[in-house]
Amino acid sequence: MSDAFSPPASEDVNMPLPNAAVSHILLLATINDLSTPCFLAPAIASAARCTRDRLVIVLFSRLFNTGRRSRSPLSGRHEEKGRRRQSVESSHSSSSAGVSHTERWDDVQRLLTYVYVQATAVAQVLDRVLLQVDVLLRGFDQDLGEDFGKDFEVVIRIEGDCIPVPLPESITSLRTAWSKPGDRVMDSGVDPASPNASGSDPPSYPVVALGGTFDHLHAGHKILLSMAAWIADEKVIVGVTDDALLTKKENKNVLESLPERMRGVRRFMELFKPSLFYDIVPLNDIYGPTATDPNIQALVVSKETASGGSAVNKCREEKVFSPLKIFEIDVISHSSSRLDVEDVEALKRAKMSSTFIRQWIVSRQRGVSGT
Repeated sequence: MSDAFSPPASEDVNMPLPNAAVSHILLLATINDLSTPCFLAPAIASAARCTRDRLVIVLFSRLFNTGRRSRSPLSGRHEEKGRRRQSVESSHSSSSAGVSHTERWDDVQRLLTYVYVQATAVAQVLDRVLLQVDVLLRGFDQDLGEDFGKDFEVVIRIEGDCIPVPLPESITSLRTAWSKPGDRVMDSGVDPASPNASGSDPPSYPVVALGGTFDHLHAGHKILLSMAAWIADEKVIVGVTDDALLTKKENKNVLESLPERMRGVRRFMELFKPSLFYDIVPLNDIYGPTATDPNIQALVVSKETASGGSAVNKCREEKVFSPLKIFEIDVISHSSSRLDVEDVEALKRAKMSSTFIRQWIVSRQRGVSGT
């Protein structure tokens, strides 16, 4: 690779994909549009097979640009490399604004779902149900922090992929494995050049809210949280169901405590979009802060909790608050025109459920104890 942003070519850095499971792996890739990234499927599957504890996938695209520079200052031996980056960055329009976050809502949630399902399906086949998978979206005008790569052992890159973002030394110093891309197949249901909404909504909202139990944070939770952060530009309020409301949950003895669940939500949200302010609060009813905070503009719900959005707006109407714009996560759908039959079946098989995870934990505990 001659890419100025690729790790240095040396025998101790470049390597084939590891055969044995590695604790923490980082996968970096660029995407040009919001169609289903089938070409990444082999790399994602290989990364999931090789990862024991945590896999972080970072997708870079000009479509995710913020329009604001967030470059970390470079010093010492990185200064010359930084100067060489400028010409490459300009060719990729790294400082231009990306797509409207509300108009491309459907495409982004399907993108996230596809990537999560590729990794989750492999992890479940290997009985690594607790494998933590995080999918992050970054624009060409966003840096990864200097310490971003410090907890990883291997970084996986796609052969022929040029990432026009300065990677910190904590990443470039990692062992690097190269994965061959799969075939690039354009999803006929997605036009990468045009929005999939009427354009009547603003591109983002200052304050967005959502709620949930968020026990043993899994891919389904992370898609929900990611989409709330995706359409917010100042603050996200997350209501986490209080322990008192969960006494009838199946296998409640292995359900995470409220503080654990709140910490898990905050860790993920700050990783996904560190520029936002996050207010993580206990949730004692279906309304939470949406019933008392007139400054919230949008609410993100899952298909299963969509009726709660109507109840929230009825409550706000009674208090003479502005109604919330409701955004619904509906990525697992038999009628989806954006996912082919195989993708839909993969979504059904990927058990993104806290109930399933708790059942798995209990079965493992019983196996260990011999009961």
